Amino acid sequence: MSVSEPRPDVLIVGAGVVGAACAYYLSREGMKVELVDSGFAGSGTTAAGMGHLAVMDDSDAEFELCRIACNEWAELSRDMPDFCEVTDEGCLWIAADEEEMALLEPKVGRYTAAGIDVEILDSAQLAEIEPELRPGLPGAFYLKRDQVLYQLGATRWLLQEAIARGASLREHTPVRSIGAGFVETATGRIDAGMVVNAAGAWAQELTPELRIEPRKGHLVITDRYPNFCRRQVMELGYLKSAHELTPESVAFNVQPRATGQLMIGSSRELVGWDRSINQQVLRKMLRRAFEFMPGLEGLSCIRTWTGFRPATPDKLPYIGRWPRVDDLWIAAGHEGLGIMTATGTALLLTDLILGRESILDPAPFDPTRVLSWEEPSA
Repeated sequence: MSVSEPRPDVLIVGAGVVGAACAYYLSREGMKVELVDSGFAGSGTTAAGMGHLAVMDDSDAEFELCRIACNEWAELSRDMPDFCEVTDEGCLWIAADEEEMALLEPKVGRYTAAGIDVEILDSAQLAEIEPELRPGLPGAFYLKRDQVLYQLGATRWLLQEAIARGASLREHTPVRSIGAGFVETATGRIDAGMVVNAAGAWAQELTPELRIEPRKGHLVITDRYPNFCRRQVMELGYLKSAHELTPESVAFNVQPRATGQLMIGSSRELVGWDRSINQQVLRKMLRRAFEFMPGLEGLSCIRTWTGFRPATPDKLPYIGRWPRVDDLWIAAGHEGLGIMTATGTALLLTDLILGRESILDPAPFDPTRVLSWEEPSA
């Protein structure tokens, strides 16, 4: 007679950085966790992204989620191994003109009040700390404590820590559907006390009422050029590019990695699941980068790839209980903020599952808000 394995308390669909963070915090509370992923851990949106940990301020809810998440990442980074490649040189938000410079002063009060170390740099100060930038730029908003990490390394570490507490991981196991306390996979049914849909850009396939649109992006990585650029550098126009659901946009974004390589972005396209490299968009993205940092044009690029950000209509992720299926929870729809907000998402979800008060207001992230939205016109 065979003895069946005890069912997990929580089954997490998706072993990207969000699912891994959920496993880390839930297992830390003593819950038995199992993760299932259609590929290998971190192989979806997580693998295609940039590991920038920043406090974004497009809305109050986003600001708080990012703030809490980045504080948590900073705590965790003290224990992370070298393969997570954590650096903490900060981030520069570059003003392209005097009009954008005028937008910086109001930001200082908000960030300072939240305990975030910021400074406005003038043109001379900016040129001194990042000399490869185009001469004559008016200044920048300097977030001094922003971190960069290698997101696949961080995902691996979170999973290792969860597994050390009894969690388990099934890779290369596509989930076909989610039911009340179970999932159906290509190889059979898995039962659990509850299920978390953390499938990123693919979460809507399993919970069709969610509104998540894949938003393609391109990234380029260079060969090794140590100290060419010391810290993450982005244009303020990135915020507009990131938060408006236009069919196509590009913005300047360069991230130095611990390896000495530079990652160059960013682009956004609404083209469904078309994974192909759009040479026209790629050229626009690189031209934009060269405008801000001309020396990039002389560097050797070794790889280009695309990935899909899971975008929601109101630009906030879904975090919480899904009432239309018993024992189903959602942690998905983070657009380009999944890596930086993974820890905050997991903290909030853990508090909700355990029925305790959270330091973060859950209301703006409640998945049920989608039920009150009008259906998009055909």
